[in-house]
Amino acid sequence: MKRQTLLVLLLGLIMVFSLTGCVKVVQIGHEGELTGNVAFNAASDVEGIWSSKAVPELTEKAVELPKLLQESNGKLNTVAKQYGHYSMGDKGELSYIVKGEGTVTEVNREKKAGYMTVKLNGYDGPVVVKLQIGPVYKGSAVRDCLSFIKYEDYKNQVDWAKVSQAINETIDKDVIAPLDVATLQGKTISFTGCFTVSGEKEILITPVEVTAK
Repeated sequence: MKRQTLLVLLLGLIMVFSLTGCVKVVQIGHEGELTGNVAFNAASDVEGIWSSKAVPELTEKAVELPKLLQESNGKLNTVAKQYGHYSMGDKGELSYIVKGEGTVTEVNREKKAGYMTVKLNGYDGPVVVKLQIGPVYKGSAVRDCLSFIKYEDYKNQVDWAKVSQAINETIDKDVIAPLDVATLQGKTISFTGCFTVSGEKEILITPVEVTAK
């Protein structure tokens, strides 16, 4: 009885394959070639827009950091309407695109989330200015400041997070790696970058351009 059942199943499968045509074997990881659902590649997407769109837009929109700090007078939320960018349209985390020049007073790479502290030219207030130097970068300020990258354009929260990670990896490779950060203490640098408001005592900028003088 079992043999008869097995024979019937085999004959059925042969008929199905005969009607539908041959079966295509797809290598794991290439399923999108058959289904049309290509896996999201954040690194490739960011590479395609970084130099041509992202950096030019951020450079054009950057506000002088001393001006921003003076106008906000210790309350960074108060200038959101003039200069701010929210992570989700008109809500979420508040970030700013800024530029400035100053002297590097400290280079700290004791932790993976390294930074350098900058004494900002044209500002004598209490806010401490730091620039991230990796290799681990906190936050998603750069992604959130770009006008052409929107949360609703992505499939889910995971892909949205991958975009920020890919941007930070690009910054580490293209902006920070060419600098000899260990030699920057005491030198003057100019920078453009983004930061997310997380307090009033210090700001942590993710740089998109840094030039040592």
